[in-house]
Amino acid sequence: MNRNELYESVTAEVVRQIEEGAGSWRMPWHAIAAAGQPVNATPHAAYRGGNHIVLGLIGCANGWSGTWATYKQWQSLGAQVRKGERATRGVKWSPIDDKQTGDRKLVPFVFSVFAAEQVDGWEAPAKAERDTPERITAAETFFAALGADVRHGGNRAAYSPVGDFIVLPTLEQFSDAPAYYATRAHESAHWTGHGTRLNRNLSTKFGSDAYAAEELVAELSAAFTCSALGLSMAPRPDHAQYLASWLRVLRADTSALFTAASKAQAATDYLVGLAETGAATTSQEMAA
Repeated sequence: MNRNELYESVTAEVVRQIEEGAGSWRMPWHAIAAAGQPVNATPHAAYRGGNHIVLGLIGCANGWSGTWATYKQWQSLGAQVRKGERATRGVKWSPIDDKQTGDRKLVPFVFSVFAAEQVDGWEAPAKAERDTPERITAAETFFAALGADVRHGGNRAAYSPVGDFIVLPTLEQFSDAPAYYATRAHESAHWTGHGTRLNRNLSTKFGSDAYAAEELVAELSAAFTCSALGLSMAPRPDHAQYLASWLRVLRADTSALFTAASKAQAATDYLVGLAETGAATTSQEMAA
């Protein structure tokens, strides 16, 4: 399977799940967020962007723990992939030297991994408990450290690019705390696109569907952020207006999902970086 075939396969599955979940507004990335962040068994690195989606979808479908490795990596851990097990493919972008220009460029390579549940000789870790009081407290600390202008009130969530502020209902207006923080993660993803931050412009890639694509980026970023925070995502009926546009974008270009995932990962990385910097600054001030 080459990269384009992988893109086609994953996009087709996401389109199918969007269509099946339209009535309940449950999208594929809601399950991905609930499953947690897929990681490599060695060296324990998290899979990111499009690979987070690919491995998340397969892991959710099979109820797996989310720990993966290549055939050789499992062997290095003293484990053996069972005969007849099918690999899951991902795409890794690696830098190589262009022989003609001498410049470094990124080239995509398809790689194959197996889940911990597909091998013998290695015990898959238990799934971490999600949405616990400790994780809710950590989420509050995370978002508070971002320094975004967040205004609570009303009954709708939105980000204002002109005013550069986020509007959210109060936490008590949500069904539970994870739903509030998932919505805050979504609006925070929009906030990262401001010209003073990541300056995200999707019109070149998506044209008239740029607004819907931005919503898809924010949804995927929220899933990635919630995965990292150990929180679940709740369906958003107010996103029904984007379903037709999302399906149109994904069907027209099988690379669109992976482009959106890349932008979403950049948004989550930006938020995580800000949160870590903010938390470190707070700790220093408290110690002073």
